[in-house]
Amino acid sequence: MKKILLAVSTVALLSLSAQASASSDIKVGKKIYDRAFGRGCGACHDISSNPQLIALIKSGDLTKGSFATTLKEGKNGMPKAMDAIMAVGPVKKAGYSEDEAIDAVWNFLAQ
Repeated sequence: MKKILLAVSTVALLSLSAQASASSDIKVGKKIYDRAFGRGCGACHDISSNPQLIALIKSGDLTKGSFATTLKEGKNGMPKAMDAIMAVGPVKKAGYSEDEAIDAVWNFLAQ
């Protein structure tokens, strides 16, 4: 009986920890979207003439791999964004790697 209770409490604790981590990740992703390049990603991506990231992600037309590649290498008029992303305060504070920062902004946009 004690083993079962220990197992159940461990699973519950891990679940709560994962939820807190996901929430923190989304908050950092929002900060990236709002602050990268000093004016935020939305300065370009929230206008009708440029790719609408949220719509593309939710429709499945933009894959996470393509998103990451564009952030790292740039594309058409989109400059390389990793330096700007890694300079965002909450990214530095969290100690995120480039891949973790990409995951954070992707998770924010995909929610």
